[in-house]
This record gives sequence, C-alpha cells and structure tokens, in this order.
Amino acid sequence: MKIENKILTKWIDPELITHHLVKKFGEEGLAWLDSDGKENGQWSIIGVKPKKIIQSRDTNKSEKDKNPFNNLKNIQEGFWMGWLSYEAGAYIEPKNPWRTTDMATLWMASYDPIIKCNLVKKEIIIEGTNSNELIKYQKIINNINIEEEKISIKINMKFDFSKINLEEISKKFQENILKVKKLISIGDIFQANLTTKCEVESLENYSPLNIYSKIRSKLKAPFGGIIINNFDNNKEAVLSTSPERFIKLDSENYVESRPIKGTRSRDKDINQDALNAIELITNEKDRAENIMIVDLLRNDLSKVCEIGSIIVPEILKLESFLKVHHLTSVIRGRLKQDKNWIDLLKACWPGGSITGAPKLRSCQRLFELEECERGPYCGSFIKLDWNGELDSNILIRSFIIKNKTINIYAGCGIVSDSNPAEETEELKWKLLPLIESLK
Repeated sequence: MKIENKILTKWIDPELITHHLVKKFGEEGLAWLDSDGKENGQWSIIGVKPKKIIQSRDTNKSEKDKNPFNNLKNIQEGFWMGWLSYEAGAYIEPKNPWRTTDMATLWMASYDPIIKCNLVKKEIIIEGTNSNELIKYQKIINNINIEEEKISIKINMKFDFSKINLEEISKKFQENILKVKKLISIGDIFQANLTTKCEVESLENYSPLNIYSKIRSKLKAPFGGIIINNFDNNKEAVLSTSPERFIKLDSENYVESRPIKGTRSRDKDINQDALNAIELITNEKDRAENIMIVDLLRNDLSKVCEIGSIIVPEILKLESFLKVHHLTSVIRGRLKQDKNWIDLLKACWPGGSITGAPKLRSCQRLFELEECERGPYCGSFIKLDWNGELDSNILIRSFIIKNKTINIYAGCGIVSDSNPAEETEELKWKLLPLIESLK
C-alpha cells in the first residue's frame, strides 16, 4: 500500500478542522483522537467518512461472530480507529461473569485519507492512498474561515443534572470499599479498581462533537478524543479526557505501557499544590498500589514478549495535569516474532490498572459489587497506523453517550490500607471536574 501525503502551509486548530469536516460530510463515524500538545500528546488525528466498519455487539460468548478479538482479525491494511469495551473480557475469561452492554463491544473503522495535526510543530499533514482525495481535502481545509468557524462552534447547551446525588453515590461507594477491604483481608484479592457512574441528560439532541468541544475547552488530555457511531440507528459516542496510555506497539515490535495509579487533587495555591504532589510521591499506599499494577502488567506482557526484554525504565513518576497529580510508571518489552498486536491486546485485556490483582478474580468481585456495565469505559480507544503500529489508551475520565443520556464514570484503586473516606474524596476529585465541564 503506497501512502501519499500533503503538508499544509498554514496552521488551523484540529477542533475547527473537525467541525468543518463534520458539516461537510456528517458526524457518522467520526473519529478524532485528540491530545494536549505535551510530552505524550504530540498528535491530534481526524478521520471522517469511514471506508469500512467492523463491529461486535452484545457479549454472547456462544456466537463466534460476536467475538471482538476474532473480528479484529478481519482488519486489513489501512488506517483504523475505534474502541474496544471492557466487557470484551468475556472472550478472554468466559468462566467469569460479565455484564451485557447496549454499546458496541468493538467498533473499528478504516479512514482514507486521515488528517494528522502535529500540536507541537503546528503542522497539518493529510495522508492517504488516493492523490485526488488528498487534493480535495487540502482545498477543503485551506478554505476554512477560522473566525467564522470559531463563532459557529459556540453553541449554548443545557443539561439535566437532577439524577446526580453525590451523597448517595459516596455512601454506596464507601460501603463497597469496605467490602473490597474485607475480601483483601481474607486473601481473596490484593487490589481492586472500584468504579461508579452518574447520569446526565441532554435537554435536546446535541451533537456529541459539540458536547466534546465544551468538555475539551476545560479538560484537555494526552489521550483524549471522540468517536461517534450513528449508523444503523445506534446513536452512541465515546468521549475521552484520558491521561493514560494502555499499550503502544511500534514498527520494530517494541511495546510500551504507561499505567497510572495514585492521585491527588491540584490546588490553586502553589505551595499547597506542591505539598499535594509531595504527599502523593511519598505515600506508601499509593506507591504500593502503583508497583502492584506494574508487576501485573509485566506478567501480562511476559505472555507475548521475548524473554528478558521486559524492563521498567520509569517508576512512580509524578505527572501533573490540569485538575490532578498522578503517579505513572512505564513498562517496555519486545513482542515475540510469532505474535501480533491482537495477541498483545488479548494478553493484557482488560487493563491491569482498571481491574486489580489477581486480575480475573478482581473482575469477578467487581462484577458482584458494581451495579452497572462499564461498556467502553475502562476499555480503550485503539489506533492502528498504515504501517501496523498500534496505540491505545485506557478510557478513564470518559463520557459514554447513548441517545440523550451521558454516563460519567470514575473509580479508585482499593488496597488493604485504603481509607474509605479518603478514597471517596478522591472519587469526587475525579468526578466533579467531569460534571463541571458540562456546565
């Protein structure tokens, strides 16, 4: 497959490009893997008008055509973007109980051409296989009236927050923390990433892209973005403000994962903000929680990576975002020659940082404690480049839209010395900025 490209001579914000392309081609199948222009967020990538779509719906383990990992094998050469839901774990460990979801378990689409925006260099590249299409998109983007586009995307949207009861959410969450700690105390599990959700209703049928623009104005992230599936009467979208990379695989078979464990809120006061960061870095509970997940991921990667190739070049590194501080570690390895990116995903699915240890036992206990499905939340956005390179995030800090309902999720990792009150307070640090971003 021969890939051609056009480099544009002027810079236009990818948000304006995306809105303009959606006006011209429609929002059905839009994929915009967005970023923040910082260390791990150099590129913002846009695809419209999918050439081909592969999806799996429901988690009926007896039907092979619904197995998302089997369907991933149908992906051919090209540039693909989409999502894989948490409940795809049903095809990794069918003996475990898993909830069904009305969102697609797998949704992947190929795009040609695609628009790559380098947020650091302020450079726009159009890539594809058809030179005529490249010229067409080049003209479309060059003709964008920036000031008019800025005005047109400012839309007043109203949402109903009446279903959100933080006191009730907090009470139930603390009760579940105590249950997790009890399971840990008897040696059933060592750690579990407990989650919850709240619901917001759109008062009108707003475009998910307009909702994402509102969120993005307050919450940019290195692994953010939006994917919309409005085909076949499926009005659904996934919006991400995730700071976490799940798995990256480069063209030389090197693998990287960047799990996040450990969180503190940011503070407007510089001194207090620094103290919050120091407290996180030195906190034994948070350090132990992070290291436990590092070990879990090392184990997952060892199933498909070359013996002796797995290393941990960075451990317990402080990363600071707009609303929170995090502890992040980096695990790297090299994929075996007889394995591919699908084998890699299967070996690590679901992600260790959003399940627990031991992983599958934790998934079972979380099923018993959590009252609803996760769907794409705690799953991944997936990008497969022209050359077969893979990148993916963990869909935390995310919004799952079905019709007019917006589900907002958050969670915390629970270990033996977790303090229920402190963990519930952390839950609020994570939930409140997401809720506020819609106001």
